[in-house]
Amino acid sequence: MGVETVMNEQDFHAFSRRSFLRGAALAGAGLGAGAVFPRAAWAALPPGEAAYPALTALVEGYVAKGTLPGVVALVGRGQDVPLAIARGVLTKGETLPATIDSLYRVYSMTKPVTGMAAMILIDEGKLRLDQPLADILPKYAKMQVQVTPDGSITDLRPAKGPITIRHLLTHTAGLGYTIMQKGPIKDAYEAAGLVPAQVSHSAIPGLSVPHPLPSLAEFADKLAEQPLLYDPGTVWSYSVSLDLLGRVIEVVSGKPFDAFLQERLFDPCGMTSTGFQVPASQAERLTTNYGIVNGALVPIDPAAKSIYLDKPAYPYGGAGIVTSPRDYDRFLAMLLGNGALNGRRVMNEAAVRLGTSDLLPEGTDTTRIWGPKTGFGAGGRVGLGEDAGTYGWSGAAGTVGFINYRTSLRAGIYVQYMPSGALPVQSDFTKALLADVTKTGIKKAA
Repeated sequence: MGVETVMNEQDFHAFSRRSFLRGAALAGAGLGAGAVFPRAAWAALPPGEAAYPALTALVEGYVAKGTLPGVVALVGRGQDVPLAIARGVLTKGETLPATIDSLYRVYSMTKPVTGMAAMILIDEGKLRLDQPLADILPKYAKMQVQVTPDGSITDLRPAKGPITIRHLLTHTAGLGYTIMQKGPIKDAYEAAGLVPAQVSHSAIPGLSVPHPLPSLAEFADKLAEQPLLYDPGTVWSYSVSLDLLGRVIEVVSGKPFDAFLQERLFDPCGMTSTGFQVPASQAERLTTNYGIVNGALVPIDPAAKSIYLDKPAYPYGGAGIVTSPRDYDRFLAMLLGNGALNGRRVMNEAAVRLGTSDLLPEGTDTTRIWGPKTGFGAGGRVGLGEDAGTYGWSGAAGTVGFINYRTSLRAGIYVQYMPSGALPVQSDFTKALLADVTKTGIKKAA
């Protein structure tokens, strides 16, 4: 057992005053400048830590200064074995080291996984990209929209068009998120049990629900009763759309969402350490998740008593998986291989190509968050212009994972602290990686 205690009630209130939820959502969405997209000037990468002095220094610095107990960074080219730069321990005050096989809560990095699961069904003709959601879930046939987003939930008007599968994949369905909204709509979501993920056995304001919904089916039904914030297809608004997409996958495939992921993605990719629950036999590999309060690390989900050791009420398609750096790197390598991993076909190339392309509806307003020049694919942000060829996303506990087709590069960093905006790990990671690979002097990949 560690020497620390779990966050107390006073600490939780301090966390709330520092806008924990909103900060976690913003950083977890990869909204910070450079949080997910280094420039396309990347070069081919020689092996060994010596080739990455900036990245190695970053990992060592966060651990040596005691800022974080452990950090793991991965860099890979094509489908070669990745380089892992790992320092520190799983839990502060203990001795088990953080490694490529340690287990991390990647939160919103679940979204690209769910997005690719949907792309499999689209490729097989069981779903259509622009198919109305109501074809599959009839309760979404006549949605109402707030006249004022985040305003009254009784001052409503009919939606101008239907929600489609494309909208769910790209956060343009007009749905809300308790970690983003405010006012009556946030309260209504929480009262209905429409929370985005599990975080802790302790009561964290805004994320804890005394009686979580029992299934994805009920989640979808309850969500259909809430008004939309925006007309479908008009505004990029971070939301529970990928959680709802999990229910769509269940209905269309005829299998539980988590079983579909296991059969079609996790098993074929050899992701043996990935799922929505950590088995008791693997508990010693789990990291502790910390809250940063007044600059100090306070456990909010201790590894030995983690909420992820329990079976969740239902699989959260937007933020639910626990995985190892090795496993998530295999998912990224599969995408970089256009659906094939080490000679085994997991997804058809057309499905991966479409899912990692810009799927935003024409005319979507992204200026509220990013400005006009951005793209979004199946659950992950897509680079445009000098960032073209990049696809990836980040997580609310500081993790990042992405690929770049131009340079055949994949990379990720794995840490466990919230809110992720409390430390510049995500932006520091991409800056360090860029500094290292642009100094190699090797030509870019074709």
